[in-house]
Amino acid sequence: MTPRILLVEDTPDIALWLGTALRLGGMQVAFAADGHAAERCLQSGHGFDAVLLDLHLPGPDGLSVLQALRERGDTVPVLILTARASVPDRVLGLNMGADDYLPKPFDLSELEARLQVLLRRRGRAKTASLRWGPLEMRTDTQEVQLRGQPLALTQREAAALRVLLSSPQRTVSKEQLHAEVFADEAAGLDAVEVLIYRLRKKLEPSALAPGAALDVAITTFRGMGYMLTQPVKPPEAASP
Repeated sequence: MTPRILLVEDTPDIALWLGTALRLGGMQVAFAADGHAAERCLQSGHGFDAVLLDLHLPGPDGLSVLQALRERGDTVPVLILTARASVPDRVLGLNMGADDYLPKPFDLSELEARLQVLLRRRGRAKTASLRWGPLEMRTDTQEVQLRGQPLALTQREAAALRVLLSSPQRTVSKEQLHAEVFADEAAGLDAVEVLIYRLRKKLEPSALAPGAALDVAITTFRGMGYMLTQPVKPPEAASP
């Protein structure tokens, strides 16, 4: 299953950057922008596999959130992200129950490596591939196969497909796709519609096997977004 990560970060640019990278890495990401939101997200039964926790937060700070979490007996792995890089601060965070500590600024590859270590301890490291019906994407190489045959996609098409594959049976808004695929580029939301149109054309049976039935589609839910679906095939006519 796809690992679920809670990112607790009050700086919007950093939250967007990290969230985009983690989702493109095959993870589901939820956000909390202050201590109160983090505490609401981390109530009993939250279902997260790891928490990335900034210490400097509006409301209860990160250490307070961590302390309350551990006092409830919650053992979800917590990786602290903070500009407080002194040894006493690191020792305090670890003594209060943090599993790891990464001072800012940090390299994204180091964050991903440390997060994978925590997920492996929980048995929830990201899977080697994402699947939906006959559609499969390798998370390490971005290679895509449809019905066992390679599917040639551009970098942006692959990024959009990965977002959709990471959220099975859930709609992905146009705004989310725009944020994760186009990032800080000047392209407007209309670019998402064009991208989805091109991706749909490549998922059509005629792209690989003329005459085959459509078994993977990107369905638009008006006002909500897009979702990968498997069209219901009509029943075969009975033989006379």
